[in-house]
Amino acid sequence: MTTDDEQTGWTGGRDAFGDFASGMVHYTDAVLFDEVWERAGLSKRDRSLVTISALTALGKTDQLRFHLAFARQNGVTDDELREALLQLAFYTGWPNGMAATTVLKDIVENDR
Repeated sequence: MTTDDEQTGWTGGRDAFGDFASGMVHYTDAVLFDEVWERAGLSKRDRSLVTISALTALGKTDQLRFHLAFARQNGVTDDELREALLQLAFYTGWPNGMAATTVLKDIVENDR
């Protein structure tokens, strides 16, 4: 386990908050991404799909923006993401599916 002052492999929390919220930085970087995301039980690709499903269901589009892009880095194709979001729309509510698809559309179109 690292202390709040140690640099971890993942720095998204530190990049977002610096010294402002050391606890949030620690748990985001050291626990969530350096420990949980690195566990062998699921591939990063599968973790991305699970995370996208949860964030879509909760309507958390701010976090979804990062995780859709991260899923693409983890090997999920744009076609698979479109299909996943369509499937999720029927189970999480149409507005949540539409909002998530809007975020994905923006990511894909701005990546060209």
